[in-house]
Amino acid sequence: AAIYMMVFIGYPMIQNLILSFKNVDVYSFAQPDNQVFVGLQNYIDLFHDPTFLLVLRNTFIFTIACLIFQFTIGFAFAMFFNQKFKLAGPIRGLILVSYMMPMAVTGLLGKNIFSNAGLINDLLGKIGISGPEWLVNTSTALIAVIIMNCWVGIPFNMLLLVSGLTSISPDVYESASMDGANWGQRFLFITLPLMKESILAVLMLGFIYTFRAFDLMYIMTAGGPLNSTDVLGTYSYMLSFTQFNFSKGAAVAMVLFACLFLIGLFYLKLLSKEEEEG
Repeated sequence: AAIYMMVFIGYPMIQNLILSFKNVDVYSFAQPDNQVFVGLQNYIDLFHDPTFLLVLRNTFIFTIACLIFQFTIGFAFAMFFNQKFKLAGPIRGLILVSYMMPMAVTGLLGKNIFSNAGLINDLLGKIGISGPEWLVNTSTALIAVIIMNCWVGIPFNMLLLVSGLTSISPDVYESASMDGANWGQRFLFITLPLMKESILAVLMLGFIYTFRAFDLMYIMTAGGPLNSTDVLGTYSYMLSFTQFNFSKGAAVAMVLFACLFLIGLFYLKLLSKEEEEG
């Protein structure tokens, strides 16, 4: 495992870091002697670039919005399907279909649903509302991508949270009910505390998966219009393989890695704190 990590993850990451400290374009890529070392200049240029700041803002807006809706709705579904009723299993299985779909299929589906003559505008038209051009309007394109990402993420959240709920003994709820606790009190003082580790894991995994999103945006909008749906992943790809500014693209990728690395450290610190308290 260590050898695999070093060869397929460690080596490319180190090479990408080195690339981000140079000035490498399509002309100097195959000529190492012409690659000029510029130090932190690529990073300085990025943080003075309005487009990069917009992309960074888009990434956080996209991630936080998706986390809020995915977790809230996923938790509600988990609570609902944790109840004992006849069709709980089959319906829960049907909801998981969206999570099992390849992201490329989800992107194409979203592109069709939110097109000018797509399902959403067709439904809005039937109730007398003129729908916007979702994917070509800078104020609605990101909303459309967030909705499609939530469609995939809600079942994922539900699946993990249901696992956490099933680990709570029914006897705990029965004892609380006998002591006069209502539904809200049982949720606040039993469910949430006992599911703290599961909730933390879901939020951290959700943040990591959403923050590094690429394929959904690339297929639905290709980062447009006017970079309104560009995130760090798509922007790095565009710089490297569309504009052939490999060094700047590598710098964006390292910013993405740094953000995820810090979140990972924060998660590990919380886990160690939980273990110490436990």
